[in-house]
Amino acid sequence: MRGPNSTSSLIASGQFVIRIGPFSIRIHSAIPSVQQGIIELYSAYAILPPDTFCDFYVRLIQPAGVRRFFRKQVLFAFDQFIPFKPLPYVQAFPFFEWGLNWCISGYSHRFLIIHAAVVERNGKALILPGAPGAGKSTLCAALINNGWRLLSDELTLVDRATGYVVPVPRPVSLKNESISVIGDTFPFCQFSPVVHDTLKGSVCLMKPPSESVSKADQTALPCLVVFPKYRAESSLSLSAVPKAEAFMRLADLSFNYSVLGAQGFETMLGLVNSCQAYDFIYDGDFNHASDLFVQLLDDVR
Repeated sequence: MRGPNSTSSLIASGQFVIRIGPFSIRIHSAIPSVQQGIIELYSAYAILPPDTFCDFYVRLIQPAGVRRFFRKQVLFAFDQFIPFKPLPYVQAFPFFEWGLNWCISGYSHRFLIIHAAVVERNGKALILPGAPGAGKSTLCAALINNGWRLLSDELTLVDRATGYVVPVPRPVSLKNESISVIGDTFPFCQFSPVVHDTLKGSVCLMKPPSESVSKADQTALPCLVVFPKYRAESSLSLSAVPKAEAFMRLADLSFNYSVLGAQGFETMLGLVNSCQAYDFIYDGDFNHASDLFVQLLDDVR
């Protein structure tokens, strides 16, 4: 077990291997904002020996030529492949998070992967699917500061063999108004610097609770699927979603449902049959929302 100083030194060396949920990630970057972001937000994660077999090898690097100095840019590389156009240099740390999402969602087909946040309480998982802007990350951030365990902010990984949700806890991505909502409500949390003018607007990342990281090997039984929608100055609203409709909506939000073919269908069917599904409109009353979800989970047998 390395101490914090030796871990920081290893990260500052520019190449290291970190364990994130079921994945070993080799990270290579000399960019200070990437190194500092990982030191601050990934301090609870295990740093593995350099010769560890890795699921992904990612690099955050600067392009060659004038862009190293004039209107500086950053590239995300996966193995020797560069899948995206360069972004402004100031966006390097969020680019790492976005790129890692792409790696996991595109290459981890031992799981059914759904675009959804997911949290756990008493061994039962609450899945919060949604398109960007639905408010799932805001609600997820509030719940994990209200006694829930973070399994994932962006990617729900359903083990095709067991049907359980496999945790991959990482920093929670917050955008635009959500940054101040969560920052004002939970000022004790640790956040990365806000980066403005990205394709998603203003973004920052919230450090996950260390307990969620330490329990990343503990899977959870999916029991609830809640499709959230944030609406300011509205009252809480919960309405049941039929299982057939929930299946189709989850399939639409899955990154690899069609890739998995019949196995994807069977895994999704098992997930939907094990869960109650609801539409949920909320207005920022996070305590009430948490209490409601606890009651729903308690009713699951």
